[in-house]
Amino acid sequence: MTNHEKPGKYGTLWTREELILAFDLYCRIPFKKTKSNNPDVIKLAHILQRSPASIARKLGNFGSLDPQLRKQNVIGLLHTSKLDRKIWEEFHNNWDQLVLEANSLKDNLSSRVVQKNKTEIEVATPTGPSEKLTAQKVRIHQSFFRQAILSNYESTCCITGLRIAECLVASHIIPWSVSEDDRTDPRNGLCLSATFDRLFDRGLIAITSELRVAVSSFLLLSQDQQINDMICIYHDKMIIKPQKFLPLESNLKWHRTNVFKE
Repeated sequence: MTNHEKPGKYGTLWTREELILAFDLYCRIPFKKTKSNNPDVIKLAHILQRSPASIARKLGNFGSLDPQLRKQNVIGLLHTSKLDRKIWEEFHNNWDQLVLEANSLKDNLSSRVVQKNKTEIEVATPTGPSEKLTAQKVRIHQSFFRQAILSNYESTCCITGLRIAECLVASHIIPWSVSEDDRTDPRNGLCLSATFDRLFDRGLIAITSELRVAVSSFLLLSQDQQINDMICIYHDKMIIKPQKFLPLESNLKWHRTNVFKE
């Protein structure tokens, strides 16, 4: 029974494929929203032909395996299975594979077209067959990354506290163009307002290993009062910490070394 968890008090066994989809959803929504009345939970329940309560319980099981939640004294639901742990260990450091497998499973399990997130980054679809497949994969990875990052920071700019989702960007710490291995890893992301995303991308701000904002001396020495009032005031301030996936210190260091203009 390598592809099934052991029988539990709630009945039907969970398969490996079902657990992959549950973990995919766990990464996309805030833990406090892993409830049976969440539309995303209900949607997955429909696909898996399970009850929303069953899906919510499984998300709670994954929560109990999350070390970042434990640091916040959030326990999750205990009584996880060996297969739960196996899925966690297999995909927690293999995000690209999680995204591709979960998407394939959704296509196979559901005949209806999954409605695209309105805030998903649009990618123009080229005409060639191989290019279409590549563009589709790009779109899938971008959608997962954005949902995971906004969920991780509860749709809040981690520097300014802005909570308007339409103005927020899922920023890569190490750009996709530099490292495809990090392209979907939530630990390679920050939730930033569009302005601070551009500042981060241009090396005018950085995040230290202590999760404090570092503003470039180029801006700190500016005589422009607007720059002081809107940007420099955040210098050395702690960012709003994410709920589940902390930024990797090695990735933050890479940005400070290769992009940041001290």
